[in-house]
Amino acid sequence: MPEVKDTTDRFVAAFNAHDERALDAVHADNIKFNAPGGFKATNAKEATAFAMTWLKAFPDGKMKVRSEIISGPWVVQEVVMEGTHTAPLESPTGPIPATYKKVVGYGCQLLRVENAKIAEARIYFDQLDQLKQLGLLPAPTTV
Repeated sequence: MPEVKDTTDRFVAAFNAHDERALDAVHADNIKFNAPGGFKATNAKEATAFAMTWLKAFPDGKMKVRSEIISGPWVVQEVVMEGTHTAPLESPTGPIPATYKKVVGYGCQLLRVENAKIAEARIYFDQLDQLKQLGLLPAPTTV
């Protein structure tokens, strides 16, 4: 189990350092990766590219693990990511221009570690909340 915790800690540290090389090194070459919007990756370069898309759009972006459960090779993390949207965010429908808004996003990631690398990752976060915080959707009205 220490190898599993060490691997996920290396991922968070690499993400927070915006270290593309370290992110690529922590992803397995044949990773199975799924994220909102139908994004799928089947290799380390694609999985790293997903993280870098967010880090480029939010250059001050940081991830914090709020809670974590480890069972064998599996890790479930509740995370919060904070950052300011100061560069275009690539999306399935095209780039979203910088809004210069600070965003706080909550999510979960289910990770499976094998041979000190992330072999499987399923990422979940509230896309609607993200769009609202960026000012791309109207805020809900109160009655």
